[in-house]
Amino acid sequence: MPHALIFDFDGLLVDTETVLIDAWVRMHAEDGLPCDRETLHYIVGHTGITHDYWTAYAPEIDRESLDARYRETAGTLTLAAPPLPGTLDLLAAARAAGLKIGLASNSSHHHVEGHLYHRDMRGYFDCIVCREDVPAGKPEPDVYLAALRGLGAGADETIAFEDSVPGHVAAHRAGLRVVVVPNPSTARCQFPHAHWQLPSLAGVTLAELNRRFG
Repeated sequence: MPHALIFDFDGLLVDTETVLIDAWVRMHAEDGLPCDRETLHYIVGHTGITHDYWTAYAPEIDRESLDARYRETAGTLTLAAPPLPGTLDLLAAARAAGLKIGLASNSSHHHVEGHLYHRDMRGYFDCIVCREDVPAGKPEPDVYLAALRGLGAGADETIAFEDSVPGHVAAHRAGLRVVVVPNPSTARCQFPHAHWQLPSLAGVTLAELNRRFG
């Protein structure tokens, strides 16, 4: 059986990305303005894309007020988002089996650990590595290499779980085998380095991981 598991956070353990789109759609609906949800699916969770979220509003609108309202709406929805299906069962099974469990994220410790504590999930993880801990974020392998060091685990005995293209590239570059579980914002992406791709973690067992990766 693999000796360690390393998870991404946003979009994999908790869908903190789709709720950003939900907040944007809600604000437009409240203001009676059109919006294209699909456009946001191509933007949220991806890096290097610049987009004006408020083009449906009048040019003279106070953008700072819109941004503040958006942050409040998105924050409320994010805190209410539950762990995604299967995540708690897999984490609990791994903990009970004595596997080492890490987390490697492009987000900050404040963001990641705040959400983990809010959902009573922090205790599952032996090591958490975030963007501020390493020279470069995903798709560079730095966060995964640091997580491996923190866990004292080898890449050949560790499985990574990811939902994004840059994330799965980072894990692959670090030498890990990668399970990909796309979220709504990455469902149309191609994952050439995935060793196993599935629609959710629901029903994923350690026995199945051992069968595929042991």
